[in-house]
Amino acid sequence: MSPQIDEKLETMYQEVLKRNPGEVEFHQAVAEVLESLSPVISKHPEYLERKIIERICEPERQIIFRVPWQDDNGQVHINRGFRVEFNSALGPYKGGLRFHPSVYLGIIKFLGFEQIFKNSLTGMPIGGGKGGSDFDPKGKSDDEIMRFCQSFMTELYRHLGEHTDVPAGDIGVGGREIGYMFGQYKRITNRWEAGVLTGKGLKWGGSLVRPEATGYGATFFINEALKVRKESFDGKTCLVSGSGNVAIYTIEKIHQLGGKCIACSDSNGVIVHEKGLDVELIKQLKEVERRRIADYATFHKDAKYIANGNIWDIPCQVAMPSATQNEINGKDAKTLVKNGCIAVGEGANMPTTPEGIKVFLDAKIAYGPGKAANAGGVATSALEMQQNAQRDSWSFEFTEKKLEGIMVGIHQLCYDTAEEYGAPGNYVVGANIAGFIKVADAMVAHGLV
Repeated sequence: MSPQIDEKLETMYQEVLKRNPGEVEFHQAVAEVLESLSPVISKHPEYLERKIIERICEPERQIIFRVPWQDDNGQVHINRGFRVEFNSALGPYKGGLRFHPSVYLGIIKFLGFEQIFKNSLTGMPIGGGKGGSDFDPKGKSDDEIMRFCQSFMTELYRHLGEHTDVPAGDIGVGGREIGYMFGQYKRITNRWEAGVLTGKGLKWGGSLVRPEATGYGATFFINEALKVRKESFDGKTCLVSGSGNVAIYTIEKIHQLGGKCIACSDSNGVIVHEKGLDVELIKQLKEVERRRIADYATFHKDAKYIANGNIWDIPCQVAMPSATQNEINGKDAKTLVKNGCIAVGEGANMPTTPEGIKVFLDAKIAYGPGKAANAGGVATSALEMQQNAQRDSWSFEFTEKKLEGIMVGIHQLCYDTAEEYGAPGNYVVGANIAGFIKVADAMVAHGLV
């Protein structure tokens, strides 16, 4: 496998491959963390003795279940539901639910594994988990979505609880879906347990800044990384892939910080608007009318739509991949660097392939990996849990300030840890080691469980 993995860790990695055949995204996520851990095991031999790494790579619980539901024509459909409760050393399992046809166990495990370290970096008392289904919400009516969500929660509810496992949204799961699932949970349990799901509506226990949190947080992180280099967003040309929740609020915050975002995308193509994207129009098209990004060009005649285009071919100084895993490959990374890109902040989970990451690190650009850069979403979910526990509701400004403080703290932690372990400026090493050590120490403290 990877030449960067230490010999002792390589044996563990081979065991992961053997125990989890075919789960390529999970293998990739594990390899990416193990590549950073060699100096840690030299300094902390107790982690090897107690088999911390082997234990961290094995989920505490993996739940797979059938989700039957009926469409508007009376046809019955069967989907598969997942919840991987990966690690609870730091707190209850916390991580989103993804509804997308690509979902299978390997995707959920990669996301859950990443979530352990991401949640650790936030400094909040939350463990790592993830879930979802291979259900495709695209093109479904509200009633069909409701019936699916109710069926999904009818099984999942028995595994949840504010002190056990607290899901949120992810791709394909927004406020509407969380609402239907919360309603079903309440109906089955006869409990108004606000802290059992995050990403709720503002009128019934949700938190201000939660929709904006991942995008705002990723932008705050890269803003800090630019400051270290005596740079800022001011006047920078930026690209943001995707046009969902993360992308929209990344674009919004970039504009607030003085940058100009000129392109975004969806699964059909790319929209380029040299004057700067109209974020209010994107919100209307995507969040309200659920239309394709191609329709943007009908409102702005000076914008250009490229069907099936590659957003990373467009020259920029800051790139924020905010769509899905492995969207930037080695070739894309080389193009970005060649075109003058100085910073990459991952709003999505693992959007860059290992080849792409190597290109960014070799070029010494400011590269913020997802587990650090996009931790703002789960951090604000934890803030929502705090408000629920206190039966309280905070203002937008207060919550955004807390989010910014958390992201500044994550950046500093990753930066300092990279320095300490001999890889200055390498946020991948910093994030992996800082996230890992906190969880490992908790696992040592809890004994063999």
